[in-house]
Amino acid sequence: MSKKIMIVDDAAFMRMMIKDTLSKNGFDSFVEAGDGQIALGMYEQERPDLVIMDITMPNMNGIQALQAIKALDDSARVIMCSAMGQEAMVVEAIRLGALDFIVKPFKSDRILQTVNKVLA
Repeated sequence: MSKKIMIVDDAAFMRMMIKDTLSKNGFDSFVEAGDGQIALGMYEQERPDLVIMDITMPNMNGIQALQAIKALDDSARVIMCSAMGQEAMVVEAIRLGALDFIVKPFKSDRILQTVNKVLA
């Protein structure tokens, strides 16, 4: 599949888990960032088809990065990742333009279902 997906999470193993799930299901173009600030710069350069982004990160959190990316590109497609208990932040992210969210710990089928829905 020729859709470019940017995975943003400060935990490398979380990025690897998402990438692994998507790779096994035909996705093959990825860019990665370890925080929202790096993600913003990479978004400008790479213009991915989809961003999967954690909410809680150092330097610039996912909410701030979402706002900055949407200011840059109103049509950006963003899925947020959150841990249980971050409902208020998820609601805020949706209000700011995130299209969906995935709750940690991840389930492979939920990642795939959400990505396919948002890219459809």
